[in-house]
Amino acid sequence: MEPCENSSTTELMSRYVSSEPGYGVPAEGWRICLAHEFKEKRKPFQAKDVSLSNVMEHIGLGVRYLKWWYKKTQVEKKAPFIDMFRALPLRQIYGVPLGGFGGGTITRGWKGEFCRWQLNPGMYHYKTVIANQFTVCLRRGGQTVYQQVLSVERPPTLQGWNWGYCGEYAFYHALYPRAWSVYHLPGQNVTLTCRQVSPIIPHDYKDTSLPVAVLVWDIENKNDFALDVSIMFTMTNGSGHKDDKGGGHWNEPFHLEKEGEAVSGVLLHHCTPVNPYTLCIAAREQSDREITYQTAFSPRGTCGALWSDLITDGRLDSPTGSSPPTQKGEKVAAALAVGCAVPAHSHNSVEFCLSWDMPVITFGSREREHIRRYTRFFGSKGDAAPSLCHYALTHYREWERRIEAWQGPILQDSSLPLWYKSALFNELYFVADGGTVWVELPEDSDVSGGLRSEEGGLPAQPPVVKEYGRFAYLEGQEYRMYNTYDVHFYASFALILLWPKLALSLQYDIAGSVVQQDSTERLSLMSGRCSLVKTRNVVPHDIGDPDDEPWQRVNAYLIHDTADWKDLNLKFVLQVYRDFHLTQDRQYLEDMWPICQAVMESEMKFDQDGDGLIENSGYADQTYDGWTVTGPSAYCGGLWLASVCVMCKMARLLDSDSVYRRYRDVLDRGSAAFDKLLWNGQYYNYDSSGRDLSNSVMSDQCAGQWFLRASGLGDGEYQAFPEEKVRSALKSVFDLNVMHFAGGQMGAVNGMRPEGVPDRSSVQSDEVWVGVVYGLAATMIHEGMVEEGLRTAEGCYRTVWERLGMAFQTPEAYCEKGIFRSLAYMRPLSIWAMQLALDSRRDRAGPSAGELLQNQTAHTQEGKAPQSNNEVLPETLHDVPNTH
Repeated sequence: MEPCENSSTTELMSRYVSSEPGYGVPAEGWRICLAHEFKEKRKPFQAKDVSLSNVMEHIGLGVRYLKWWYKKTQVEKKAPFIDMFRALPLRQIYGVPLGGFGGGTITRGWKGEFCRWQLNPGMYHYKTVIANQFTVCLRRGGQTVYQQVLSVERPPTLQGWNWGYCGEYAFYHALYPRAWSVYHLPGQNVTLTCRQVSPIIPHDYKDTSLPVAVLVWDIENKNDFALDVSIMFTMTNGSGHKDDKGGGHWNEPFHLEKEGEAVSGVLLHHCTPVNPYTLCIAAREQSDREITYQTAFSPRGTCGALWSDLITDGRLDSPTGSSPPTQKGEKVAAALAVGCAVPAHSHNSVEFCLSWDMPVITFGSREREHIRRYTRFFGSKGDAAPSLCHYALTHYREWERRIEAWQGPILQDSSLPLWYKSALFNELYFVADGGTVWVELPEDSDVSGGLRSEEGGLPAQPPVVKEYGRFAYLEGQEYRMYNTYDVHFYASFALILLWPKLALSLQYDIAGSVVQQDSTERLSLMSGRCSLVKTRNVVPHDIGDPDDEPWQRVNAYLIHDTADWKDLNLKFVLQVYRDFHLTQDRQYLEDMWPICQAVMESEMKFDQDGDGLIENSGYADQTYDGWTVTGPSAYCGGLWLASVCVMCKMARLLDSDSVYRRYRDVLDRGSAAFDKLLWNGQYYNYDSSGRDLSNSVMSDQCAGQWFLRASGLGDGEYQAFPEEKVRSALKSVFDLNVMHFAGGQMGAVNGMRPEGVPDRSSVQSDEVWVGVVYGLAATMIHEGMVEEGLRTAEGCYRTVWERLGMAFQTPEAYCEKGIFRSLAYMRPLSIWAMQLALDSRRDRAGPSAGELLQNQTAHTQEGKAPQSNNEVLPETLHDVPNTH
């Protein structure tokens, strides 16, 4: 192999940026050279990172958690929903995950490795399965002139293969749900581009559910002579988990022809006692392509026989029949090769498909079976893998056309910076890869368990749930709770804008759980007191742990008694109206109205002095569950006023004059109290307790106004906060939490002291929460502060994706130095709130987002370096470049 050359990558990257559909790589997205090494290596948050004062404050929690953790892991042999002792280390390797929503995902790293697996619902394996590779074989005049595994690795196994591809000759480009890997073959004058396509299509509820992906290899021959080119795809039967060695797994070749199209490949049957599945690698048959395969080989030792088989003639032996079931301790893999001729100075391409079929699932309790959504279209017998591949290989071009039609208007908007376009689409990975399950509603189920609120009730099977199924995704890959509601409040913008039926289905499930009660008592780890698992007429924290039985047993979170949290009920009410505003689904509004009244009645008890404003309890009783708050507060008080405002609006729409008058009175009194108790002339104080830190500047203090604006409210009759005070508060946040923190280049810190230093009173006040920052940026944009909003959000994108190497695992939080917390988290999906805000500004009177951004661009270009195309190159990694 020729030595690496630093100039080759930049030249290659610029050459393959093209708008040509199919072959070209788009200008927008996240790009990285395969030789890149991230300089900064961060550690996950651990108990030793807590300050002494916070340690003393939480000794009781620590002791109780340790006892609970020991019982969970050592006695019950279960995984804790949050494991404080075994946080995931940072691996700076991940790329675009493969697959649709709810059928499991497989993540392919930016260097090409298959390295993160979520096949069992909500449970992850972080193993790089080294035998899962693509290999290229070039032949000229009947002789093999080049054969190379397209991997930069040099593993201790499979040493009969040619490893160690020089990463300087290749780059990776991600624009979810697609990705491009471009390889220049040194000395061969050949360039390969692998285009990865998953069926993620807004407003599509069939193809988006499919557990399948297509990998198209474009081959460019720049020589004066023709070549025969073969691409070999190897795949292990399993995911790197210990059950790969459990025995009983077997492979078989298949051929499927229908509707004039044929596909061939190998089925890899993974026969575990619980949640068995079939992997499938396949290719589409064409007259000028040759498909060959190896049904089974051992992915151990040198594996020289498979390598020699391909190198001899560019094809595999293709034996007939199935492989015998593996013995215990044995692994088995399969290979599929597709060959084609590529004339001189021409292109050709080969198409592969990877699917996985696990149609019937059980969660950790093993109590009941759930049928995955995609089985409605492909059956639940476990034999769908060939049909899935056939469908994908004959429909992926249509998927791409629809993806380009969706993304095109945003990508072509020259007023939007390149980093924003990359962040907007790439952060969507979590909707698929967030442990997501999408299952059919059982025929005998009732979303509210047969219970109804006093004012009315939900249908047992709401039509939207019956038609579109149940949908759930995790708070985070490390915080393993489904549909964590205080966090979904931020993330929900992605669903309601792109897959609104799923957003409404999720809301019906939450509404159904509101009226239910679980009178089982358990210990709250923070307080040490026993409380009910679930209280009636209160929104649950989550709908369960995938290692237990979600929907059946809610509130896996047991650190606090969340029946006393001040934000959950309010976030439900705000989302109900926001969803109605965006969908205009009148039936949904009518169904949710009695539930909204019930949860607001439950919330009323937190207004203990009757001034129209709720009070916090003196501990961390909201989504900032490590940050104490006492008395009326900017965050919860603001959410309360916004919810009361929304109740007024819904009462008007539903002709409920008495309810309107009641909440109008509360709104008038509460707004006056909020202003009197919290406004300090520049911003709203963190709380009204009068403590030393009560006047800290909270970045999230305008969350209530954010949702009002997102719902078309916030002024006129439905105004809870004076516009001039909102803008002043946001300006204070920008000046202090953004610009006085890390040089203005890392987003907004949660809490800042007015003197310009972070609030270090808790483990969360001096963190940056990426999803909160995107929500804050959306709020700024709604209020006309477009430049400030984009600058604020850009700091997070640059930090996470370019500095820290956290692509496709955006964390909940990071500090200015050293620490991050909870990789691969739900909340950053709130970036779609920014898109809603930009679109809303275009629809309102006044300057458009584009006009405002032009001023920003002019300002940026004065004496400042231009922004790159989000490239992360080994020699040009930017710290935090200025906004484009």
